[in-house]
Amino acid sequence: MNHDEIRKEVSDWLDANWSADRALIEWRNILLEGGWAAPNWPEDCFGRGYDAEQAAVVSDVFAEKGAVGAAQVGPRRLAAETILVHGSDDQKKRYLPPILTGEHAWCQLFSEPGSGSDLAGASTKAELLDGQWIINGQKVWNTSAHHADFGILVARTDWDLPKHQGLSYFLINMRQPGVEARPLKQMNGHASFNEVFMTDAIVPAEDLMGGEGNGWAIATTTLSIERQGFARGRTPTVSRTAEEGPIYQEFAAELEIANEPYTWYPQREGRVDLVLPRAKETGAIKDPAVRQEIARLICLSSGARLAAASAAAQRKSGSNEVIPAGSIGKLGASIIARQAAHVHTMISGSDAMLSGQESAAKGMIAETLISVPAISIAGGTDEIQRNIISERVLGMPKEQRSDTGPFRDIKRNVT
Repeated sequence: MNHDEIRKEVSDWLDANWSADRALIEWRNILLEGGWAAPNWPEDCFGRGYDAEQAAVVSDVFAEKGAVGAAQVGPRRLAAETILVHGSDDQKKRYLPPILTGEHAWCQLFSEPGSGSDLAGASTKAELLDGQWIINGQKVWNTSAHHADFGILVARTDWDLPKHQGLSYFLINMRQPGVEARPLKQMNGHASFNEVFMTDAIVPAEDLMGGEGNGWAIATTTLSIERQGFARGRTPTVSRTAEEGPIYQEFAAELEIANEPYTWYPQREGRVDLVLPRAKETGAIKDPAVRQEIARLICLSSGARLAAASAAAQRKSGSNEVIPAGSIGKLGASIIARQAAHVHTMISGSDAMLSGQESAAKGMIAETLISVPAISIAGGTDEIQRNIISERVLGMPKEQRSDTGPFRDIKRNVT
């Protein structure tokens, strides 16, 4: 179908089915049945098999009509796309629909206190007993885990294999007694993350994904999705007010919960958008040294946008090389954020350390400066990204390793 045909079909369908008086879950189940909840998913997985451009047309029509789309915000996106690639038919049938309808929220259980960027060093234990997996261990930096229904979990099932080979990937119920999520307060005042403790938590045998020992390969898929962004197309923007129908009220409440952990993410990216207005407002734009650093920041940002466009074109052509492209973008974001923090400091001087309504940009500059370091850590450190780029893009030899052999014999950062 061409874009005009798709536009007419979805427009006619919305005219016949969309109503702001419906309940949110009721409407999303109708979306699911019509194949419009995730149109670029395969037809046998609740979609229509559209490519990215076709799915974008659908999103545009939804936005024009003010129609609410499928639930998308948060780690549920990582779970959905990973299950779509690696899940069994049964797992797709059970887990994908309630993700799209918003009935299930998810979290990502990867990092551990002793193995942050070294994901393959995870030591959370999964043992198969009486036909079910028993999970014991601790995870950390888990966004939205405190209100998640399920989690995607990497745990060790074999301690006698090398560390990358002994991992398995699970779908775990976060609402069971053996799982406890504790929020972590950040220095920027937010509390987006949690530490999660699992004590004899249970995962049914059918919720092991991709087979025992395949956790590392599946985890790399999740990480590539995390770095590249959600592949379902653009999120429809609804500009209607809550008074126009009950569905908007429910949707607004859902977004408030789902988006809350991400309110500080623009600050960790450096708030490049504030640089020029601040430079003009303070008069710093007249300083040639400041102008030079602003120009460097703008060049870096423009280069990153071009690289992202190139990666998107590569994906559209059918290339599967998403991990290096994601690493380039991730590393670029860290460099841009640090340069932005440097420029903000040059512009605001000692005022950049102050918070409150009377401080620089009403405290936004101070929050940005203490948030920026996070972008060089989250989703894999800059060092990890450089290794991936050097090995997979530049073809350089791999680093010598000292952590080969059975995992139980490897020295670990534990007490």
